[in-house]
Amino acid sequence: MRQRRLKNEINVVPYIDVMLVLLVIFMVTAPMMPTGTVDLPSVAKSSQTKQQPLEVVIRSERELALQNHAETGGGKEASVSRDALVERLKSAQAANPEQPVVISANKNVRYEVVMQIMDLLQRNNINKVGLLVQQQAGK
Repeated sequence: MRQRRLKNEINVVPYIDVMLVLLVIFMVTAPMMPTGTVDLPSVAKSSQTKQQPLEVVIRSERELALQNHAETGGGKEASVSRDALVERLKSAQAANPEQPVVISANKNVRYEVVMQIMDLLQRNNINKVGLLVQQQAGK
């Protein structure tokens, strides 16, 4: 009589059965779960600042300008380098710490450039930095 050899393999059929049952349960119960809602701010609901801001205008990757809206007549845009921008913003906020700084950029400017300017201002402790948005028409 021959002796039977033992198999050294795991029987995976029961595991597959369990996985298929779990998959069916999740497929049936997933549509019944309540979905979460997130209330995001709308551009049409943006509040107006009490003080006129300092506006950093990004025209291209290498071209920056600074405009002080608190000056009479809306202020003139003055082209500045990145180093000069930081110095002028620091001196303006030293004179008026409540004056906000807004960043506006041309639609063709890459998002990365805007983030680099925001990072530069944050590293140099420029407070109250925001992004300038265009109001939606008809709201």
